[in-house]
Order: sequence, then C-alpha cells, then structure tokens
Amino acid sequence: MELPFSESYRIKMVETIRKSSRPERERWIKEAKYNLFMLKSDQVFIDLLTDSGTGAMSDRQWSAIMLGDESYAGARSYYQMKSAIKDILGFDFFFPTHQGRAAENVLYSAIIKEGDVLPGNSHFDTTKGHIEYRKATALDCTIDEAIDTQLEIPFKGNVDVRKLEKALQATPKEKIPCVVLTVTNNTAGGQPVSMENIRDVSMLCKKYGILLQIDAARFAENAYFIKTREKGYENKTIKEIVKEMFSYADIMTMSSKKDAIVNMGGFVAFKSEELWKRCQMFCIMNEGFITYGGMSGRDMNALAVGLDEGTEFDYLETRIKQVEYLGCKFDEYGIPYQRPAGGHAIFIDAKQILTHVPKEEFIAQTLGIELYLEAGIRGVEIGAILADRDPVTHDNRYPGLELLRLAIPRRTYTNNHMDVIAVALKNVYDRREEIKHGYRIIKENPIMRHFTVELEEVES
Repeated sequence: MELPFSESYRIKMVETIRKSSRPERERWIKEAKYNLFMLKSDQVFIDLLTDSGTGAMSDRQWSAIMLGDESYAGARSYYQMKSAIKDILGFDFFFPTHQGRAAENVLYSAIIKEGDVLPGNSHFDTTKGHIEYRKATALDCTIDEAIDTQLEIPFKGNVDVRKLEKALQATPKEKIPCVVLTVTNNTAGGQPVSMENIRDVSMLCKKYGILLQIDAARFAENAYFIKTREKGYENKTIKEIVKEMFSYADIMTMSSKKDAIVNMGGFVAFKSEELWKRCQMFCIMNEGFITYGGMSGRDMNALAVGLDEGTEFDYLETRIKQVEYLGCKFDEYGIPYQRPAGGHAIFIDAKQILTHVPKEEFIAQTLGIELYLEAGIRGVEIGAILADRDPVTHDNRYPGLELLRLAIPRRTYTNNHMDVIAVALKNVYDRREEIKHGYRIIKENPIMRHFTVELEEVES
C-alpha cells in the first residue's frame, strides 16, 4: 500500500487560540465597523486574513536571529542577505526594506511620474495604490480566462501578450517606466504564471526597450507550479527554475513575509547599478541607510535562511498541498472558488454564493462577515472595496471577480483547522438564500481604503 502524504516538518512549539461565542462575535464585528482588519487578533479563532508575516519560522531561522549583526552600516547580516539574493535570485544590487510596499515606494519614487502607464497582470492593492497615488495608471493585461472561476487551466495568472503589446504600441516609451509581472497573480486567485509567459513578456519588454519588474512575493510557489505543470521543468529543481524566472527580469520587489517565511521584511533588487544608485536617496529617506534599509540585522539573517528553505521542493509541496486539501473539502460541499486551487489561498467566488446581495453592497465583504460570525474565521475581501474608486470619476469600481480570500499561513495550522473552515463555510453556503443585503460605506480613505474602511449594515 502506498504511504499517505505527510508534512515535511514536526511541530516544536504551540500557541493557544480561543474559541468565542456568536454573541461575542456579533458585538466585536459591529465595534470594528464591519471591517475585518479592525478586529483584534484575540477575537479571531482561525486567522486567514493574510499569509503575509503570519507563518511559523524554522529552527534554522530562529538560530540565525540570535546571530544578527545590528551594526548601523556594513553589518554581516546585510552581506549574508546579499549573498542569498545573488545566489538564489541572481541580482547584484538591492536595498532591504521593512516590507513589500516599502520596496515599491523606494522604486516608484525614482521611476514613476504623473501620466505614466504601468501594464501588468492584476496589480495587487499596494502596487496599484502606489501607482495611482503618483497619478499614473495601472493597466491590467491579465488573460480573459482568469475571470471564469470554474475554468481549469494550469497558468491562469498569465499576461495576455496581445493586450500587453497593444499597450506598448499605444503608449510612448517614455511614459512606461516598467511592466509589472506579479508571480503568483494574487488578485486573480493566487494563480501562477508560466515560464513561457514570463519569457514572452520579457521578449516584448526588450523589443520595446521597457524594463521588466517582477513582483515576487510568492515567486517560490510560482516555481513549484512551473515544475509540476509546465512541460520541460519536471526534472529541474525549484532553485534552477527560480534562477531562470529572474534571468528575464530587470527589477524585483519582494515582500519577504510570504515566500521567505519571515514576520517582517522585504527588498527591492536590480540588475542595473545605475538604477540602484538612482534609488539610493529614496531608500535612505524612507527606510534607512542602504545596508539596513528598513530591517534589523537579525531579520536579515532570518530572511536569508528563509530564501533558502522557501525554495526547497519538500517545503513547498507541504505548503501547497494543504491549500489543495482545503479546496478538495470545498469541492465536496459544492462551494465555488477560483479553480484550480491557488498557491497560498483559496479564493471563494462570492458572486456565485450570495446571488441576492447587490454589487453596491459589497458581496465578498458580506460573505467574509458571515464566515466570521459563523465560526470566528477571518478572511479578506478581494472585490469592490479593495478595487477603490476610479481616480478620475470617483465612482466605485466593480471588478469582474468578487472573491473572499482565505490565505493559509505557512507551517501554522493543521488539516483539522482546514476541516473547520470548510464546514463553517458550508453552513453559510447552506443558508445563502437568506442573505439578501450587505453593507454600505460610511467612511473611507481615497487610496487603499479597504484597510481602514468603516461600514454599516444595509437594513432589509
């Protein structure tokens, strides 16, 4: 008999989490103005708000923390991180930053000006926010198939190269600071981008003389899907695939809180020394000196180890199979989600579940609140609230997908927790016909409003 699959680690330390009652959760979510971000962590039983910085570090990472060099300039920890970035990713120049959005801020402060256009595949919230804050345009060139949640294709996060070339032809070169390729494509449901697509996008960029930036928060998970789904890569190691992926890029931004499995940290890396020097001032102004940026030495050490561990197949297989396990449970219950299961999360198709809730009442947010009320499980809306308002008309933007993202922290929960999540959502799904109204906004910020938005119930 074939042995069943098991995790590639054993648990060394645990943290107690508390179950709450529904009356408590009803009071807490009302006090939070129906914004899941505003809940206290102690008010949450299973926290799937994000996989960013919420994973469990390894014994090697904790050991590396104890050896951190906190020198202000030229710390050993900086050079250990530099070696890891060079060896694993192939970039010679970088700045440490406190997280991914800080890396974007350093880069975009140097290269974006008003009126610019940055084409890409479903720019995520902070990326789009940084672009639009600078009065530039984030142009989505994702393949159309990504909008059909029930369609199963292996690389649903791909750029449509025809759309991209049309954009590059229609826009003067000096108005395109870079093309942004996000791997995996988070907004489209944690969907991977194929090596063929990365290569094709790189060739287009070279043809038109445009820089290619890879938003690399979940690059290792993307490499896993290339290995397991793309012909010709089945016998390559994850590290070999990663090296090829980044050989096509000029710049990378990284939220290391994902695939480097640290609680805080990020970086922006460059192939060009000239561009690195252009960005130095913005690193020093906004983050810190160039050899620590926004990071402590101990965290740089942990990040360097995490890049190594996060690009090992056994770790990635354990991580992604847990996401797949939750997807299979939803299949059993007939709950629709973005198929196939993503690398870091399951994205529930809220439109197909809450068919009576008008789009103006924020369908995915409504589903997220219902799941929290049901069992204390916190997800995050990837829908109209996250999409913000149109910067010109100030009207709400209603994206084609209304998704509730259930992001699985790395090495944190067991499959028993996945079973609880699945049954809780099934209970909501079973009473979906009773849910006819959602929420309205009573207070919001002009950009990235979803973090602090305040809502109220729409009365029946």
